[in-house]
Amino acid sequence: MPLKSNASTALSPDAIAQLVKGHREFLAFLERRVESRAVAEDILQTAFARGLERGAGVQDEKVVAWFYRVLRNAVIDHYRQRSTTARVMEAWGREFPDVQEPEAELRQEICQCVSGLLETLKPEYRQALRIVDLEEGKLNDLAQQSGITAENAAVRVHRARAALRRRIEQACGTCSVHGCLDCSCEKADGEPCGG
Repeated sequence: MPLKSNASTALSPDAIAQLVKGHREFLAFLERRVESRAVAEDILQTAFARGLERGAGVQDEKVVAWFYRVLRNAVIDHYRQRSTTARVMEAWGREFPDVQEPEAELRQEICQCVSGLLETLKPEYRQALRIVDLEEGKLNDLAQQSGITAENAAVRVHRARAALRRRIEQACGTCSVHGCLDCSCEKADGEPCGG
């Protein structure tokens, strides 16, 4: 990246104008390399922001070539992140290979015990657990209803489950750790969970 001898702290107005003028070409460049126009637009927007932050000293006549390098690196980063996300989602899915549905009576008891604790969680965690675990929805359902990506939905569910696990351990003590069915902890209404 050629630098001016007196490097400034930002791109010049002429360099910025060149980048804005090349918007369509940059977008077309990205669309040919990623899975959708929406992804291309996201990458381009992020690249513009980074370019404005990190483009100090780029010569005006070289700014377009420099920005194409920024875009190529952004595409590489995008696919690296997707690959990492896919591996994380696959590993997360393997955590629950043979989940068995509890009997209706036990499920009702669990739901009554946990519902009081569920109300103590942050609203977005309650929503995540209700949609994915209680209503047996998909991560995409949660993502759509929350206005987030499926990857963020998976992270939210993971964090919500961890928060609920901590609440259960606080409320039930060793009973929750050892999986006792004769639970003596109290529900929100003061009644014992297992009795």
